[in-house]
Parts: sequence; structure tokens; C-alpha cells
Amino acid sequence: MARKKKTKLGKVRVAALGGIDEIGKNLYVIEYESDIIVVDCGLGFPDEEMPGVDLVIPDITYLEKNADRVRGIYITHGHEDHIGALPYVLRTLHVPVYGTRLTLGILESKLAEHKLDYKPELNCVAAGDVIAAGELTVEFIRVNHSIADACALAIKTPLGYIIHTGDFKFDLSPIDGEVMDVKRLAEIGAEGVLLLMCDSTNAERPGYTPSERTVGTSFDHIFASHTMQRIIIATFSSNVHRVQQVIDCSIRHGRKVAITGRSMLTVVGAAERLGYMDFPKGAIIDINDIKKYPDSRVTIITTGSQGEPMSALSRMAFGDHSSVTVGKNDIVVISANAIPGNEKLVGKTVNELYRCGAEVYNDTSTQIHVSGHACQEDLKFMHALTKPRYFMPIHGERRHLMEHRKLAIFMGEAPENIFVPETGKVLEIDEAGARWAGTVPSGRLLVDGTGVGDVGSVVLRDRILLSQDGLIVVSAAIDPLARDIVTPPDIYTRGFIYVKESEDLMEEMRAVSLDALERAVTDYKADISDIKNEVRDSLSKFISKRVKRRPIILPIILEV
Repeated sequence: MARKKKTKLGKVRVAALGGIDEIGKNLYVIEYESDIIVVDCGLGFPDEEMPGVDLVIPDITYLEKNADRVRGIYITHGHEDHIGALPYVLRTLHVPVYGTRLTLGILESKLAEHKLDYKPELNCVAAGDVIAAGELTVEFIRVNHSIADACALAIKTPLGYIIHTGDFKFDLSPIDGEVMDVKRLAEIGAEGVLLLMCDSTNAERPGYTPSERTVGTSFDHIFASHTMQRIIIATFSSNVHRVQQVIDCSIRHGRKVAITGRSMLTVVGAAERLGYMDFPKGAIIDINDIKKYPDSRVTIITTGSQGEPMSALSRMAFGDHSSVTVGKNDIVVISANAIPGNEKLVGKTVNELYRCGAEVYNDTSTQIHVSGHACQEDLKFMHALTKPRYFMPIHGERRHLMEHRKLAIFMGEAPENIFVPETGKVLEIDEAGARWAGTVPSGRLLVDGTGVGDVGSVVLRDRILLSQDGLIVVSAAIDPLARDIVTPPDIYTRGFIYVKESEDLMEEMRAVSLDALERAVTDYKADISDIKNEVRDSLSKFISKRVKRRPIILPIILEV
């Protein structure tokens, strides 16, 4: 009898289009043969080298070119760094989106603001659901995080399971009572995990991540210690469990709660509507009604824990909020850690709050915040549960990824089976093993106003130069046929010098510009572009030598 020929299996390919060497912009691509699934679709926030930029999203050129193979976008939870890019990505990538109830509730509010020209296909799933995606399946597994309804994903491929943890921690006393599904993770670990893709945010931190309930104890202490003052609490709008604890604590201490900040109002509204938050009727009052109550009976929950300039807390601190003026009878609690890069913004807001006379609590003074991410002992437990053949640390800056690599080696995983990714770099796995196998198009797109991707490196460079040395405009008119100057150069500056106190320098710049213009105009081979370049180069050399600056010089030469 002839032996049945074994079917040769294909290749699994894994690439990160975001979420690597950064906190934010998470987007991961997993493919097998003709099927592609996308895990998360988040945004990032601009740094100091991106003046004027509002948001940063992943470059999805690779997905757009392979749109017919994309079976769906699977969302682990509802944080901005995991769903925030969807309103932009869904403009060109018309594929189904899968997420849990709260995740989709938040997403629907975001999509309503963007008004796409079609209705995206949003599929609501629950922990335990398994979704078919061609030759792949995606199983949602409950995890604990700083937002409700968070899930890890178990992606079953013909070669074995890929576990994508999403953001997680092990919380044995969660606010909603829904403990992480450790049993299911252990079952899949026993069956065999091909690849573990694991959150690395807290890989540098020893120990276990504390339970969210510890924050409630700190809140109770603050409320009990300041019975006559108004209490203002800033936290992440998406942390509905934290907001619920603040509301519960306020009710216990006889206070009404006012909510301010656009995203806070949106998320709390969605969470209440979907049953993720619960409070008695009348517990929440309009922010405009706070003056009807004494300070001792008011709690304000606000956005702005990251010091964002336009956030509600920042506007309170700088006196720009329409309903809240911070004063000496205010206790301000910042219930969040500063995201890397936001430390200066947070410090600026805290300093201004102190200047207003408020007393400020932050995580350095008392335990009013706990992370939603796994620390080292939690990460060890995840590795022990899943026992992966291969490991890829994700979601973190380079230092986080490398520390997570060390942790995996300490757990006994072979260094050659650990793959620390780079954005766009492809990990290929087949029956013969795993290896890096080229790259796919990747990068970042900058969102500025309604424009997506129209601000690139050249524009950013010009903006930085403008912010550093300013702008000089040289205006003149010439007769190109007579090769004559009709109107001599006039000079306008912005951000370069104070003109009224620098008349001598202005006259010198006019003289240099006129000399350059005369040379260029009398050269019969020079066209308008050559004339502009001659003026720009001559003036640039003069300014560099005279005042050691390099402003942007913009010649405007009119032909009459």
C-alpha cells in the first residue's frame, strides 16, 4: 500500500508596521499564503521634531497593495495607540474590523466624527469567540489592562499558534471581576505555541504590576483627608475602571461628579451606554453647574494627565477653561504616569497648577496610578504559560525590547529563537525554522489638520528651520526683456531680527540683495530660477558670516 504523501506547509510571515522602537502606532501584519490579518491600528503623537503635526499613523502602503488578501483588522482593545489610526486607514482599506463591545463603542464615536464616505463593517466579538480568516483563525482571549474588554489574540496557522498578547497585566482582583483567562492560555501553551508576540512596555520594571484596586484605596485616603476642598482628578479617558472608582469614591464621600474633556465625555458616555460603568441617577452633574455646590461636595474628572496643551486640565491651569478656575481650595490629582516624551508638558502643567495655589498629587508622591502593563514577573508568567518555540518582543522602545529579550533568555529560551523586530522587517517561519526575510514598505504618515501624508521630511525641515532662525522674504521686480531692475529689492523678516532695532543690518541686506540681483539680471543666460538662486545664495552667505544664522530665504522676483 502506497504511503500517503505529506502535504508541504507554507510560510508564516510576520511584520510590524508600527509599535516598534516607540510607544504607540501599533500595527502588526501576520500572513500565511494568500491570507493576511492585521492586529491593531493605532496612532502615535508627534515629538518636538514634528512642529505643527497633530498625529502620526503607520504607512499602510503594503496593505493597500495587498488589500484583496486582507481578511480583517483585529483590535485588542480601545486605546488610541491601538485604534486611533482606523478612521484614516479605513478611508483606503475597506476591510472588516473585529473588536469587543467597548472597543467598537469608542471606535464608532471616532468614526462618526470623521464621516467616511461609506459605512465600515464593524463586527462585535466577545472573549472566547473564534473568527475564521481564510486558512487562519483568530481567537479572542480575555486579559486585564487599564481599559475594559481587552483581549489577547490566539492566531491559529497551519504551522501552529501565534499568541499576540496585546497590552496586558495579571490582575487577580480586577474592578469588573473578570480575571484574565489564564486557563485558555495554558491550554494553548500545552498544545504548542509557534510564536509569542508579547507586550514589552514594562520589561525594565521588576516585580508584579499592582492591582487597579490599590488606586481606590489611595483615592479614599485623599478624599478623607480633604473634606472641605474641591478635588480635581485627571486620568486617561479610556481607563473606565479608574473613572468608576473615582465616581464610587465621590458618592461615598457625599460629592457630585462633573466630567470635562471631550474624550472623557465620549468614553464615559459609551461605557455607561454599554453597561461598563454604573452610577446612580443624579451622581453626575453638568460642568457648568459646579458653582451651585460648595467645593466640599464637588469632584471634577478631567482629561489632561499628559499635559496636552489643549486638554481640559491644561486649560484650567492656564486660566482658559470656560467653567473651572483653579485656586487655593483645589486638590489636583494626576492619576497617570507621563508617557515617555511628555515629561516636560506634564511638568509645565503641574508648575502652573502650583502657581494657581492648588495642591497637586502625582504618582511620585502617592500610589494614585498603577500601570496596565506587565512587569518582569508577569512577563515571566506569560512565557511560562505559553512556552513558545519562537519569541518576538513588541510594543516598546528599543531598551524595552532588549530587556524583554534578556528576560526570555533567563527563562531558558534559546537566543537564536528570539527575534527583536524593526519596523517593516519580515520574520518568516516555515517547517525548516525561522529567519529574517527582507522588508515590506513601512514608515510613518503625518496628520496635519485634514491632510494625511502631505507633510514630509522636507516640510518638517523647513518648519524646524523657521522655528530656529526665522524667515526672510526678498521682493523685487525686473524687466526680463530689457534685463533691467524695475523695483529694487525690499526685505521682510519674521522670527529673524527685530527690524526697528536692526536698521543697519537691514540696509546691508538690501545692498547685498541688490548687488546679487544686478549680477544675475545682466547675465543673459540667467533665467528667473537662476536669478532667485543668486539672490538667495549671496544673502545666505552674508547673513551666515555677519550674524552666524541660517534663516530660510525666500526670493520673490516679479517679471513685468
